[in-house]
Amino acid sequence: MAVRLNPIFKQLFTTDKRYIVLTGGRGSSKSFGLNTSAVLMSYEAGHKVLHTRVSMSTAEDSIIPEFQEKIHLLEVDHDFQVFKGDITNKVSGSKFLFRGIKTASGDQTAKLKSIPGLTDWFLDEAEELLDEKKFDDIDFSVRGGGAKNRIVLILNPTTKEHWIWKRWFKNHLRYVDIDGFKIPVSDHPDILHIHTTYLDNPHLPAQFVDQMRKLKLTDPDKYKHVVLGGWLEKAEGAIFPNWEEGVFNTYFPYVHALDFGFSPDPLAMGKIAVNRRDKLIWYKQKLHATELSTQQVIKEVKNAIDNKNDLIMCDTSENRLFAELKKAGLNVQMVSKKNTTRGGSIMNDIRDMSDYKIIIDPYSYDAKSNFNSYAWNDKKSSTPKDSDNHHPDCLRYGFRKLVGYGHAKGVRQMN
Repeated sequence: MAVRLNPIFKQLFTTDKRYIVLTGGRGSSKSFGLNTSAVLMSYEAGHKVLHTRVSMSTAEDSIIPEFQEKIHLLEVDHDFQVFKGDITNKVSGSKFLFRGIKTASGDQTAKLKSIPGLTDWFLDEAEELLDEKKFDDIDFSVRGGGAKNRIVLILNPTTKEHWIWKRWFKNHLRYVDIDGFKIPVSDHPDILHIHTTYLDNPHLPAQFVDQMRKLKLTDPDKYKHVVLGGWLEKAEGAIFPNWEEGVFNTYFPYVHALDFGFSPDPLAMGKIAVNRRDKLIWYKQKLHATELSTQQVIKEVKNAIDNKNDLIMCDTSENRLFAELKKAGLNVQMVSKKNTTRGGSIMNDIRDMSDYKIIIDPYSYDAKSNFNSYAWNDKKSSTPKDSDNHHPDCLRYGFRKLVGYGHAKGVRQMN
């Protein structure tokens, strides 16, 4: 079968850049282009490629089938051997290791960065990697001498708070006209940036193309972001667009707040301070983890608080866990309707907090992602989506205590 590769991807074979960033929207063929190119490049000896997604249960159910499909399309199945999470080119000896950064057993960053001899790293759905340090940890381990080193990130552009935008786009922009819209591309000297859209993909069914054309007419903003791959200032319909990055102010009283979760929802914890006069709220992520046992939660919470008697406001969903935290000597208190400013409803809290500017610690990666993604399900009926709300809920709990009650036991005063 003849496979027609978009000529723009030929740069993958010729570039001398270490970093390659592939962006685009729906139907843009960026994953197809990379995987097809990777199959062809694997005939060059010396490659040991780590191919990852951030969240993945098993490689066999996700990125391996995509790669095998390209092997089959190129009709070279006989040249490759598949064994669990690895695929080896039998002709050259080049090898692909398919892994998840986060799996059911936890964060795998330490294990991945210790893999010897890596020459390449492909990070699929790179927008899901929120912690730049984790990227650096694995990046620094890719230094194998068997072939030219390459780090390839494949992503659908998200918001401009993402570290990828700040690192490689923010100060190195030019704009190209795509279907009547100005789309930013990067001229950063350290990267090769390839941006494609469905307009570059001749293999799409006519029904899909017609659907995209209709979306352009009915919702041009969504078309620009989702289909053409434009970057957003904030998430569409974001409930808290009034936030920015900044250092936590230690001058004002603070509390900690805990939102319970196990899996798939995380257990989230943050530190909150409020300046009522100037309408400012500070938030710093202290915990964000899944699948912790009760003893692990107790240990992590004790390590996360600043002082052993710090007040921790908790949600009301886990009475047993709350009791265990209290038994362990932690100063925990459940959020209740009586210690809100106006009756305990989520909407009242959101309205009160909308008058404030929210300042989030720059290293609070999961929190920033939550605040970017926490959006209205139906704004007319004042119904938020029940997702990405873990750190916003922590903020609400702390805000309630600091604004509603003032100085309770364990609320830390000015330094």
